[in-house]
Amino acid sequence: MQAQLREAGELTFNVRVHPGARKTQIKSVMADGTIKIDVAAVPEEGRANAALVKFLAEEFGVAKGNVEIVAGETGRKKVVRIVA
Repeated sequence: MQAQLREAGELTFNVRVHPGARKTQIKSVMADGTIKIDVAAVPEEGRANAALVKFLAEEFGVAKGNVEIVAGETGRKKVVRIVA
């Protein structure tokens, strides 16, 4: 996915978040391409979303400001956009 981000300059994908996990990590990729991610932060006051953004920024080597949750801020199913 990092190569796609470099080539296109932008990447949008679906994420299913499991907040309150032991460790923040990519768990798996579902059949429809949705990425399942465990997030250690609890889903209170935006903590889980902030942890997700930080994790994805680190994974893709971009600034946190380049990672945006474009849909699903209050649910487990989200659409995320990353700009290179």
